[in-house]
Amino acid sequence: MSLRIDPTRLQAALARLRAQADGPVCAYVYDLAALQAHAAMLRAHLPAGCELFYAAKANAEPPVLRTLAPWVDGFEAASGGELQWLHTHQPGRRLLFGGPGKLDAELQLAASLPDCSVHVESLGELQRLARIAASRERPLSVFLRLNIVVPGMQDTRLVMGGRPSPFGLDVDDLDAAMQVLRGAAGLRLDGFHFHLLSHQRDAQLQLRLIAHYLQTVQGWRQAYELGPLTVNAGGGFGVDYADPAASFDWATFCEGLPELLRTHGQGLRLRLEPGRYVSAACGWYLMEVLDIKRSHGAQFAIGRGGTHHFRTPAAQGHDHPFLVLRGTQPPVLRDARVTLVGQLCTPKDVLARDQPVAALAPGDCLAFPLAGAYAWNISHQQFLMHPPPQMLFLDGPAQAADAMPQRRIADPATAAS
Repeated sequence: MSLRIDPTRLQAALARLRAQADGPVCAYVYDLAALQAHAAMLRAHLPAGCELFYAAKANAEPPVLRTLAPWVDGFEAASGGELQWLHTHQPGRRLLFGGPGKLDAELQLAASLPDCSVHVESLGELQRLARIAASRERPLSVFLRLNIVVPGMQDTRLVMGGRPSPFGLDVDDLDAAMQVLRGAAGLRLDGFHFHLLSHQRDAQLQLRLIAHYLQTVQGWRQAYELGPLTVNAGGGFGVDYADPAASFDWATFCEGLPELLRTHGQGLRLRLEPGRYVSAACGWYLMEVLDIKRSHGAQFAIGRGGTHHFRTPAAQGHDHPFLVLRGTQPPVLRDARVTLVGQLCTPKDVLARDQPVAALAPGDCLAFPLAGAYAWNISHQQFLMHPPPQMLFLDGPAQAADAMPQRRIADPATAAS
């Protein structure tokens, strides 16, 4: 079982956007009902002894967080800003705080929260955290992030460890880290964090990787006489943008976890913190075609918006898949190939190159799927001062009333406050 993309609600969403827009459409559409169904599926397959956290850096829109809240054990932040955001919008929830280069003020914030674990990335950070937490009445939960080498590990498109990296401690630093922890009354070691690969689409390889994590931690438990711990295996579950059905197979992965935990998990809990795999499929980026032009024999469709709103194609280095939602104008192009670009004054503002279309005209809308993660939030939103996209949250358990920089359209079924 992998990702499912459902475009059936787009036409109705587009009609609402057109009715409320003050010009050609440029918008994000988030299907919260689809997000809830996907999150429920993830939770249902996850066996006992496993925890599911959501990496908010993928998409921290408040309606997204609220939709996911019943299905996750907590949320992961990768900056002090995200940590404060999550505490504000999900008060009282369990939080994780990772990432290199944490400021003292950010560590102090983490130490002040009621239920926050800090993923320590270096010896220097651990020493600073020990000083900050020294006056706490209760010890602060810490996880040591280790950058280990896994023999035979196959690279993916984004490798986070197993080589020189700003992320995590080397195994050679573990003795020194344990000495700091033994002398730090304000800190409590609750586990170890690993995240070596992103864009992992092979469930069996991921199971073998986690088995290695568990075996490694069991060795450390014995060597350092440690009690029960949690192993955070990170996220990195891959999304195939060209073929969503070929994305990471969550069901197969979860089927392999019970035996893995029986064999290697005595005294351990397993924690996962996916982001992209959770929220990508709920989002669509829509841009209305403004103009179609021919240049040196090639056809270009210029849309309202661009990579300053939707950086995913540039970040992934791919031609993003899309649907054409036809408008009322007769086609300018039939059975042609076209490059889809935005409004920016740079030749790099390309969302898809030389792609086939059956019919296309100005006024048609281009709908880009898998825009629910690492999309609007990673884009250079202020470049050239173009207006932001509309935001439409379709029905689900979340409310869409939070104030954000974008123009929001709250679904009547969800705008209760």
